[in-house]
Amino acid sequence: MTQLINDKNDLVTDAIDGLLASTGDSLYRLDGYPHIKVVCRNDWDKSKVALVSGGGSGHEPAHAGFVGAGMLTAAVCGEVFASPSVDAVLAGILAVTGEAGCLLIVKNYTGDRLNFGLAAERARALGKKVEMVIIDDDIALPDLPQARGLAGTLFVHKIAGAASEAGQPLENIAAIAQQVNEQSASIGMSLSTCTVPGSEKEDRIPAGKAELGLGIHGEPGVEQVSYQGAKAAMENVLTKLQPHMGKGTVVAMLNNLGSTTPLEMSVLAKELTQSALSKQIKFIIGPAPMMTSLDMHGFSVSVLSASQDQVDALQVPLNLAAWPGVSALTEQNVQPLPDGLTPVQPVSSDNKETHDIITSICDLLIASEKPLNALDAKSGDGDTGSTLATAAKALKDSLDKMPLADLTQLMPAMGNELSQTMGGSSGVILAIFFNATGDACARGAPIEKALAEGLSRVSEVGGAVKGDRTMIDALEPALQALPDGIAQAAAAARAGAQATAKISKAKAGRAAYVPEENLLGHNDPGAEAVALVFEGLAKT
Repeated sequence: MTQLINDKNDLVTDAIDGLLASTGDSLYRLDGYPHIKVVCRNDWDKSKVALVSGGGSGHEPAHAGFVGAGMLTAAVCGEVFASPSVDAVLAGILAVTGEAGCLLIVKNYTGDRLNFGLAAERARALGKKVEMVIIDDDIALPDLPQARGLAGTLFVHKIAGAASEAGQPLENIAAIAQQVNEQSASIGMSLSTCTVPGSEKEDRIPAGKAELGLGIHGEPGVEQVSYQGAKAAMENVLTKLQPHMGKGTVVAMLNNLGSTTPLEMSVLAKELTQSALSKQIKFIIGPAPMMTSLDMHGFSVSVLSASQDQVDALQVPLNLAAWPGVSALTEQNVQPLPDGLTPVQPVSSDNKETHDIITSICDLLIASEKPLNALDAKSGDGDTGSTLATAAKALKDSLDKMPLADLTQLMPAMGNELSQTMGGSSGVILAIFFNATGDACARGAPIEKALAEGLSRVSEVGGAVKGDRTMIDALEPALQALPDGIAQAAAAARAGAQATAKISKAKAGRAAYVPEENLLGHNDPGAEAVALVFEGLAKT
């Protein structure tokens, strides 16, 4: 798999250098490349308890992204998914630890426990006060003797960080960190494993499945389940977490495991905050990438049954871009539309023939979603079919409220409906088309002439004409042939759509930004949709 890196052997050091270069003068690194990769706070004076964490890289922004006032003092970075060496950890401890001491926050993996543990012993032999807390918040595998450390580690970073900033002694901070760990639980779900740089992506999770409880290094989870959408995925995760939610204030952390898009994460946030368990959850952190697993397409949820002191510590503001902050769960704030935005609704009326014609067109567009998307992917962004299908579903659902018996009202009513339900420029274009057609009908023009006037208005406002490689290339000849019958109109539309495959330079629409070689041999998707509609009408 191609990745935006240089040499995979330099990946972690390159990434650290990029982090340092983009965070002003707030961080520094120790001069120990490539074996010692330690990022430290630049404003640290060793008068307070240092917090040191780290582990294998590949979980960014953890851990170096959380180095700063209020969280970590230093992060010790290993290679991808590999624990840092004892010398690297010791270097981090010695760089930031003063008389107040140091707390090591270590996720429960064998390599991390051994390397951080031995480094702690060596630091103590050098006269440093060092305590260590092991994070084991994973609840996916209850029979595992040593649970893994997951994103719940960040609860510990934040709350212990607040205690350090407040000047509390090492013994108190270690106890606070241990208490937070005991009150935390995490589990994740993913549609894919992750891609380790230089290796092929493991294809362990088949299409249509999701894995529950996999680790942040791609370790297998507790089970693979059928993927049935974001709602079911969130329910699966929350069902596992419910026994670990105390009766107090529950804080939930919604973590992106790497390549889940912000849109998907917002959908998951909606499902989390509207779930049956949402009444138990008082605060949310995220959604955001906080402890990732390279490019894993999944998410994790961590819960903390928090005391008021812990909530207060989580809410202390941080000047760290990677920390999303804590928000209280509240009801959605929905305000009414401004006056004048929603048009006056015409009185509905029935006409079976008109109803059946519009229904058949909508059904045709809905059925054509995938092929039109595939065609659009050749010359655009691959969403023409989805855009038309979404609008068709909405129009079909609103037919009972439409003035089907009166074309002068029906045309603008359809235009208004499409302007609200059809994304991009297509909805605006068709709204102009149908409103102008309705105006012409109101002046007494026959439907064929009224449709032609609607098209003329579209060209006038939008600027596109026949030959520009748009839907007009099929719509204009179809409307010109319409007085001779629907079959002739369908044939003209098909010929116009086919002709767009020979147009190598689009002059309007998104295809205008696409290289010529991507256009030749492929019909314009808008023109193809017009041809499909007229062909469907001819069959009907």
